[in-house]
This record gives sequence, C-alpha cells and structure tokens, in this order.
Amino acid sequence: MIEQSSIHVSTGDQSKVGVRPQLKYVPVSFFAAVLGLTGATIALQRAERLLALPFAISGVALILSLAAFLSIATIYALKAARHFDAVKREFAHPVKINFFPTISISLLLFSIAFLRLNHDISRYVWIAGTVAQLVFTIAILSAWMQRSTLQIQHINPAWFIPVVGNIIVPIAGVDHAPVEVSWFFFSVGLIFWIALFTLVLYRLIFHQPPLPERLIPTLFIMMAPPAIGFISYVKLMEHAISGFELDSFARILYYVGLFLFMLLLVQYRQFVKIPFYLSWWAYSFPTAAITIATVLMAAKTGLLFFHALAYILLVALAALIFLLLVRTFSAIINRKVFVEED
Repeated sequence: MIEQSSIHVSTGDQSKVGVRPQLKYVPVSFFAAVLGLTGATIALQRAERLLALPFAISGVALILSLAAFLSIATIYALKAARHFDAVKREFAHPVKINFFPTISISLLLFSIAFLRLNHDISRYVWIAGTVAQLVFTIAILSAWMQRSTLQIQHINPAWFIPVVGNIIVPIAGVDHAPVEVSWFFFSVGLIFWIALFTLVLYRLIFHQPPLPERLIPTLFIMMAPPAIGFISYVKLMEHAISGFELDSFARILYYVGLFLFMLLLVQYRQFVKIPFYLSWWAYSFPTAAITIATVLMAAKTGLLFFHALAYILLVALAALIFLLLVRTFSAIINRKVFVEED
C-alpha cells in the first residue's frame, strides 16, 4: 500500500513524496493500452478504405494513440531514470518480462498506421520497432532458457507477446525492406506461436491453480497470433503474387483466430466478474486484430457475412475502447492503479 504521505500532493519536498511512489509502480504492461488504441486506429483505417466506411475518424484515433504512447513512454522513461531497480525487477519477473515487447510492438503498429500517410515516418518507425523487437525476442527467450526458477504455472497467454511482435513485422516490412527480412520474422513468430500455444493449453487444462484473477484477461491474447498471422501472410503473398486471392493456409489462420474468439465469447461470465485491472487492456488489441482480419476477409471474399461481421466487430471494438478509457482514467483518479503488486 502507498503510505498516507504519498497520497496527498502538496508543495515543496512533499510534492516529490507524492509523485515518486506512484511513478515507481507504473508497470511496463501499461503500453498494452497503446496497442489497443493503435490497433483500433488501424481497424478504422482499413474499414474506411476497404469497406467504404461512411465516416472517417481514424485521424482522430491516430492522434489519441500517439498522445497515449508519448505520455506512457515519458512516464516510463522517468521511472527508468529514477527507479531503474524497479525496471530490473520487472524484467526479472516471470510474467512482467513478457510485456516489454509491447514497446516495440507499439512502434510496429505506428509504422502500419503511417504507411499510407507518410512513408518516411513509417519506415523510420518500422526500423526502430523491428530492431527493438529482435532484441526483446532474443533477450526474453534467452531468459526463459536460462532461468531455473521457471515453473509450468508461470506460463500464461502473455508469453505470446514476445513472438506476436515478430508476426507483425511483415505488414509494413514488405514496403520498407527486402522481403526476406519479413519472411524471417514471420517464420520465427509463427513457429514459436505454435510451440507456446501447446504449452499454454497444457497449463490451462492440466495444471492447478488456475490463472490468477489479474491475468484472466490475457486469455484474449490467444486469438491475436493467428489473426495477425492471417494479415501478415496475405501481405507477404500479395507482395509475391499480383492479384493474390486467399489460399488454404490464409483461411486456416483466419478461421483459427475466429474460432478462438468464439471460444472466449462463450466464457464471458469469467470475464465480466473480474474487477478492473490494467490487464483489462489485454482485451483490446486481440479484438482489434480479429476485427482487422475480418475487414480484410470481407474485402477478399466479398461475402455479405464477413461484411456484416466486420461492422459488428468495429462497433464492439469502439465500445470496448471507450469502456477501457473510462475505467482507466477512473482508476487513475481514484488511485486504484500504479500501486505495489506481487
């Protein structure tokens, strides 16, 4: 708990006391909010272009996403400068370490969002995000292999995050680098996703205790890799084959993502009873991913079913983002987040 002296902000030295304890407990997982906001931005961009959405608000969404990223990045940089030991403890934590690539994934998503707006900005952000993603992937996989303290109960869907970022690289990467670079990252992400998916299912089905309440929202992350994989694979094949139509592998990826979405929806009771944590933002990016994939599916197939589903998912995604923003600001104002955790 935060001491009483750290709750009230006053002038002079006392104001410093009021800021530092909360700054110390700002988690790296807060960047998941950027993923959700930017994912929603890209979904709106795709819908405006591919489905001829009758209104255009993706520009506003992009500004909001950039503001969120710059704010969170500034706050976390201050934390790293003043409480570097706390950052090191996060990197040593078996769960929190997996959220560090949300920083590089944020950059990769911005490279996609800017791709049709400013090619140069998209390229520079993509380079920074790709390099950071490779560093995080190697560092985190090395940590998994070298730490003797890891146990099966430490595995949860957040472990997908370090590999999901690799699958995102080709979406803008085919426009910014030789295609072999994109194939490299796609291959790494795809194979490690399959391996980790097996481990996560094994842990969820056969091992007790169940996921801690705080981590239950991360179950939604399971549908992100196949949904993003579908988008990435289509982009790679469009680069290789002019006029590419969906093949069997593309359909497999999309339908696996759609099935996982359906599987999670029927378990809604366990999600709605959870009190608000910042981990709620784990609902947002995977939902954005399946929405973008469905928009692409509608454009590629022309089927009414996918057009209708895309609009339903867009409305649901917008409602979800609004709810998350309201609950997050409320929790910050009421000092229910940025407190010491186990």
